[in-house]
Amino acid sequence: MNFTKMHGIGNDYVYVDGFKETIENPNAFSEFVSDRHFGIGSDGLVMILPSDAADFKMRMFNADGSEGKMCGNAIRCVGKYVYEAGYTSNTEISIETLSGIKYLTLVVEDNTVVYVEVDMGKAILVPKEIPIVSELEHFINLPIHIEDKDYGITCVSMGNPHAVVFCDDVDNIPLEKIGPKFEFNALFPERINTEFVQVIDASTLKMRVWERGSGETFACGTGACASAVAAVLNGYCKKDDEITVKLLGGDLKITYQTDETVLMKGTATKVFDGVIEY
Repeated sequence: MNFTKMHGIGNDYVYVDGFKETIENPNAFSEFVSDRHFGIGSDGLVMILPSDAADFKMRMFNADGSEGKMCGNAIRCVGKYVYEAGYTSNTEISIETLSGIKYLTLVVEDNTVVYVEVDMGKAILVPKEIPIVSELEHFINLPIHIEDKDYGITCVSMGNPHAVVFCDDVDNIPLEKIGPKFEFNALFPERINTEFVQVIDASTLKMRVWERGSGETFACGTGACASAVAAVLNGYCKKDDEITVKLLGGDLKITYQTDETVLMKGTATKVFDGVIEY
């Protein structure tokens, strides 16, 4: 099978062109290709497919084989792929995902996509819709007990569920230890992505992320969006201001607008094309 390895600021996936290739069991295939010793090595699998509802369709699978609804870093790479593969000459495109249709603006230089802005849609703040086991109207800076400690979490969905924890020193958070405790907590019926965020100033956040099904990753686009929204909800940042979210793999620019819509800007990078036997 032919594939392309791409990453959005270090959040790397194996991309398969569904216009040319067929995957019988993408859940198992994602587990196989994601293994960094016996497979290709990635945070998961992304399938680029035709769509009846938008210009293209994206399906993404985590490293453990579970299917995710949306990935902000992956969708930028999908935009880059379809343009550079000649499937479209438009710089404004739509992509169908399990969390709805997303709209991309491609910045092109010398026929190469160098930057992508994604309209990520509106932030979801109602706990039942995230989902969280709660009857509250919002879940903002409320305590959760993990490993004999209380953490204040703010919960947001950007198509994927996120719990955002603000902390003073994100570099020294024992993420490998507590990440799974958040992910599988009974409060989250579909598991949770957890962002640990340090506020640098009113327009800069520093973030590490534990992604459900993948563990710590270099970047998470929906997580960066959720963190920016949570920062506004907690009074650290303001709506309509561009917020730089600094991740292990690089920076994303996030704007949480007055109408609740979230915009994300970032790079998309092709690493290599390859062929794998399976």
